[in-house]
Formats: sequence, structure tokens, C-alpha cells
Amino acid sequence: MRVTSSFRRSRDTKGNNKKTGYALRKRPGTMSNNDSNDRRQHARVKVSVPVEIQTVASGSPIRGATADLSLSGCYIETIFPFPIGTNLDLQLSIETTVLIAATVVTCDPQVGNGIRFIRMLPEDREAIEAFLEAAQQAQDSGSRALSAR
Repeated sequence: MRVTSSFRRSRDTKGNNKKTGYALRKRPGTMSNNDSNDRRQHARVKVSVPVEIQTVASGSPIRGATADLSLSGCYIETIFPFPIGTNLDLQLSIETTVLIAATVVTCDPQVGNGIRFIRMLPEDREAIEAFLEAAQQAQDSGSRALSAR
């Protein structure tokens, strides 16, 4: 469901914001995952992967790590996040080095950036897919082992 707002002159207690006079109403929308706020194409896996970030403006690469990773993007934690729309060249260090052209889609000050992958070679995509499947299986087997205790 998407939430939209429309201005109402009359105020009531059924969802109207008393400060602005805007009412919130839900309308159907298409989302890829169960969470209605989640617009991702692929499931995320919470995994820390070393990453080197290069921008046009930076002279040397910035090193960091992912907080989560999917086939279509990742979240990188950093206290100095990039502005939305910044184009990045990423090098992910999984079993191999994966090169990705990406763009910043979210900016959380002093927290990090949401990154959307724009372009990568087919073999790099396959390497990420294999890595994510293995990481997800390891997490699933770890959670089953903990719940069996």
C-alpha cells in the first residue's frame, strides 16, 4: 500500500494531521517485498563485505564495508555519507573483486548511504549471486542451530 496525502478543510479524528490539515489515506501499490515501505527488487542479506569507493571528486579510494547486500544494491555505513545522486565506482571484495558502477539513493547523515547498482559485468553479477546464496544459507543454518538449543 502506498500512503498519499490530500488537503482537507475539515478536521476530524480519522487520520487527519491536526497540525497541517492533511489526511493520510492508503491506496494500492506494487511492492516487491512484504514490507510496504520496501521497494527493493532483491532480498537483502546482512553481511559485511569490504568495499572500496571511488568518486570523480575523490583522489584516492575510500574504504569501508557493507551493512547489507543484494543483487541490486547495498548499504554502506559511514559517518561522512555521499549526497544523493552521487555516482560511484565500487570494488566489492568477496571471493573475487567485483567492479560495479553505482549511484547513491539514500543519505542518512552520520549513518551511511543506500546504494543502487547500475552496471556490472555478467560474471560479476554471478559472483555476487553465488556469494549471497552462500551467505544466506550460512545465516539460515546458524539461526536454526541457535533455535535448536
